[in-house]
Amino acid sequence: MRRRKSTIFFLVLGICLITLAVALNIGWILLNLREVALMVFGIVFFAVIITGVVLNTIFLLREIRRNEQHDAFLNAVTHELKTPIASIKLYLETLKTRNVAEDKRREFYDVMLTDSNRLLTTVEQVLQASRTKEKQRQLNISEINLSKLLSESIKITQTRYKLDENVIKLTEPAEEIILSGDASELQSAFTNLFDNAVKYSSDEPKISVRVKKSNERKVQIFIKDNGIGLEKSELKRIFKRFYRVSNVSTQEKKGTGLGLFIVQSIIKRHGGKIWADSKGEGKGTTFIVQMPLAD
Repeated sequence: MRRRKSTIFFLVLGICLITLAVALNIGWILLNLREVALMVFGIVFFAVIITGVVLNTIFLLREIRRNEQHDAFLNAVTHELKTPIASIKLYLETLKTRNVAEDKRREFYDVMLTDSNRLLTTVEQVLQASRTKEKQRQLNISEINLSKLLSESIKITQTRYKLDENVIKLTEPAEEIILSGDASELQSAFTNLFDNAVKYSSDEPKISVRVKKSNERKVQIFIKDNGIGLEKSELKRIFKRFYRVSNVSTQEKKGTGLGLFIVQSIIKRHGGKIWADSKGEGKGTTFIVQMPLAD
């Protein structure tokens, strides 16, 4: 609420300053028609004032928006860390103070392991997001079999969410496709994409993965889900750092707003690009990754 009031205040202030500057400049020119040199100086001075006011307003709006995104990120990370820690603590206290049946004990262990994996994923995302700024960081380049890379990423996602094998279907390419890149980073990128597809799908997710050679030098990977879908205005924003879709149905979804930002950073570092396509809310989303083939 405070930031909204601040935004309105600065917008009104900017409009008032512009109006005042226009009125003063027009009045000054009308009173000094014969002073050509001063009139030119006044016009230049007026243009500088207007430019300064507009730039100041834009800067303030961007800072307010950035601060809101940072606050949302901190809240999300705090929740992602606090919730599993509280859960693990509760189960450990229960195991310590009570005699628990063996089957129940195993169930507790599974829950704690899931929560610890969630903690690890959150920490890894934050660390990976900070590493994307390290332009000088060297990649461990090797030749990568694309089908194997996708299969391993799918298995990681299936294990993490305890999914049936039919939830994520990979259509194998007709021929072997080899990429050149850092296997660890690319696996992280595709795991994030599959994780995102599962997280924002319906209660019964259906995800299809298809590989297609676009030409002799490039390959495209299509990852399609049956999830909440996206409006056109959201298709580019979702790759921004800390950005989370403001859809009502996403409010209870877990995440830090870093996943797709990390994916785009990794793909770009490997000379590729990524974009999203959706027919609208409730109609699913398709992510298209385009990568160069190995020489």
